[in-house]
This record gives sequence, C-alpha cells and structure tokens, in this order.
Amino acid sequence: MEYEEFDALPADTPIKRAQIEVIPCKICGDKSSGVHYGVITCEGCKLSNPQGFFRRSQLPTVSYSCSRQSNCQIDRASRNRCQHCRLQKCLAQGMSRDAVKFGRMSKRQRDSLIAEVEKHRQQQQHQQQLQGDAQPVLSYSNKARQDRSQPMASAYTFNVEAELLSYTADVHPYLVYANESEVSGMIYRGPGVSPTTRSQGRGDNSGHLNLRDELCANIVRSHRETSQYRVEELQALRWKLFNREEIQAYQNKSVDEMWQHCAIRLTDAVQYVVEFAKHIPGFSMLSQNDQIALLKTGSMEVVLVRMSRLFNTENNTVFFDGKFAGVEVFKSLACADWITAVFDFAHDMCALKLTEQQIALFGALVLINADRPCLEDRSRVQRVQKSVELGLTHILHQDNQDSLMHKLYQRMAMLRSLCSLHMEKLRWFSQRYPLISHSLFPPLYKELFASEAELLPGTNH
Repeated sequence: MEYEEFDALPADTPIKRAQIEVIPCKICGDKSSGVHYGVITCEGCKLSNPQGFFRRSQLPTVSYSCSRQSNCQIDRASRNRCQHCRLQKCLAQGMSRDAVKFGRMSKRQRDSLIAEVEKHRQQQQHQQQLQGDAQPVLSYSNKARQDRSQPMASAYTFNVEAELLSYTADVHPYLVYANESEVSGMIYRGPGVSPTTRSQGRGDNSGHLNLRDELCANIVRSHRETSQYRVEELQALRWKLFNREEIQAYQNKSVDEMWQHCAIRLTDAVQYVVEFAKHIPGFSMLSQNDQIALLKTGSMEVVLVRMSRLFNTENNTVFFDGKFAGVEVFKSLACADWITAVFDFAHDMCALKLTEQQIALFGALVLINADRPCLEDRSRVQRVQKSVELGLTHILHQDNQDSLMHKLYQRMAMLRSLCSLHMEKLRWFSQRYPLISHSLFPPLYKELFASEAELLPGTNH
C-alpha cells in the first residue's frame, strides 16, 4: 500500500505539510513535497508518485549500474546522471517500499523534526533578507517571471504538464531582449550586473558579440551538465560490448517486456533533455504552454541528436545499459526498420564530426522550433529560435565550418521522419499490447508519445 506518511500524523501535531516542505529533499536537495515512506523527498525522488524515481527503480525490468566506482555526488543538477548512485542514496536515507506506516511520532522524533524545520525556516528568512537588500540592483520584474514559472497543475495529480513543469518551474536569470526586427541578444541579469554596465566602454557591436558568446557558452554548459557521460568516459568504455549470451538474453525477452524496458530508458533520456531545455537562454521566458508544447514535440528529436555521442561508428554500436550494443540487441522490439533507421541516423550524424559545442547548439535549435503545433506565442518562440540559430551560425563560423548549417537543416528533416516512424511503431504496439502501453509504460513516456500515437491513422506493421 502506498501512502503519505505525514497524512498519518494526528490532527493536532504541530508539524504540517507546509512546514515540512521547508526542509529540502534528503536525496537531491530540491524542494521537498513532504515525508514519503519515512524520508523527506521531492516529487522526482519520492516513492509514492507513479512516475517517481524510487518507485520506478523497483520495477523488475529496471537495473542500474555505475561507471564511476559508485561514488557519484547526487544533487539537484546531477541527480539524473547516475541512477545507481541515486538509488543507493535513497536506500541509505531509509526509503523502502516495505516501510511501516506509523500513527504517532515519538516526542523525540517530533522534537527533532520541529528543530530541523525551524533551522531551515531561519535560513530562508536570512536568505530573503539578503535578497531584499539586493533588490534595487535587480530592477527587472522578478515577480512577473516567478508568476510565469508557477506550475499550472497540482503536483499531486500526475499529468505531463505537472511532470514537465516540475523541471521547468525555476526562474532562469536570462531575458529575451528584442525589438520589432531582430533579437539583440540574451542579457544576463545577475547580482550587481545590469545590461547597461555590462557593455559599458565598448562599441555596440562588441557588446552584441559578447552577448552572443555568452548565449553559446551557457547552452554548452547546460549540455555538458545534462550529459550522463563525458566524451572521454565514452571513449574509455568503447571496449565494453555485449557478449553472445547477453545478446541472447535480450533477444529472448518478449516484445512487451523489451518495449517496456526501452520506454524506461527513453524516459530517463527525456528527463536529461528537460534539464537541458530549462537552461537554454530564453526558454524560461516562454509561456508554460509553449515550454510544454516544445518539450512534448521536440524532446525525442533531441534524444536522437544526443544519441550520436553514444554511437561507435567502427562497429555500429550504441551505448545502452552500460555496454555498446548492436542492432541485434533490439531484435525483440519487432521493429527492425525503425532501429535500423535510428542507427543509420546516428552514423550519419557522426559523419559530420560535430564538436560538443556544435552538438549543444544544434540540440537547442532542434528543440526551440516555432513550427511546432499548439504554440500560444509563436513570435516569442521565433525570437528565441533566432537567437539560438545565430549562436549556432556563430560557432560554425568560428570553426570555419559554415557549410555545415545546410547539412544540419537536412538532419532536422530526417529527425521529423524518424519520430513519425516511432509514433507509427508505438501505435502498432499499443494496439497489440494495450494493457502494457496504458498501464505499465512510464507515465511521462505515455503522456509524451502514447496519446499522440493514438491519434495517428491506422498503420500496418
């Protein structure tokens, strides 16, 4: 049985949900949503959320491994990089599906929790005082930005809006500055910095170049921080291949079991993309509707772009479940044409020999696409898209590779075709295994892809 432990507290207890939420998540340090199975956690780490990390880790088809000696630091920024170490931290903090629901806290437990709540409340008050003192420097309406960043739906009733907004709700310190004809740049509003003083003493052109460089640098930084493996780590792992027995084990999985396994892996990859997106300068300034629309329609494409980093062209394998796998590993998915097309695309992307900077900017451009359906403020998305496009053009020009831009636009068309084929395959699977697709797929995967697949016209496998 699943439950919220704070709901078991007597009505007269002085520790209420709002008070407990002052204490950050014991796993990653994010804003907590209360006590769950004996541990104060956030929505992402909590056990009782249908999409929550801990519960997902308990599925029989899920197993995690660590390539860094099982000593990864787990915090809000890095929590999705190593699922193995995140799970170990959950267990070390006392999370358990078999935790016993208690009716009353002992006096010692209650006093300890009250003391911790008070400690964090005092820390928050001190922080607010410091921010209040610095407020005249940050003259732009922070309140307006905060209002736009509030979730539209309750975090306690799962849907894709709540899930995506749990990642995108933070206020990012970048603003889109534009006039009627062009995007002037992305302006950093940090403590003690203003748009006027930042470029003071330079010509207008120099200031614009600096802003463009800063935009590129921050997209690249976000890309690196949300990539599970660094390039040098992947190089060191290239020798790890599945042996014949391991390949056979994957091929012996039933179709529905392998689809569920891959859906979980894909959902994890999408979460990295969401983390990446919210630090793209200008993304947080889009309406909540448009942030969600871009993520729903573009996240799979960005996952495929990032997959090219995990691809070994020497033996046509991709890094999957801790080792490099060929197409034969995915045989039991029963969609060989799509797997082959994905591998071909990855090989094609590798042929471009993109740098990490170029991959970062290209991934951002793939996501920020004003041609996506269901956008409220298309012109605002176009301005952010244009700024990212100018950044990518700038990077390619610096690298003396201006001709790559045309090839990258061709790859974007290929991505749309690949994602359409994914939807067709998912619709076929959903018709054949409706219980799996509706009940056992990760909720985020289901909301992002399954609902759209159901709208497609009938397809033959």
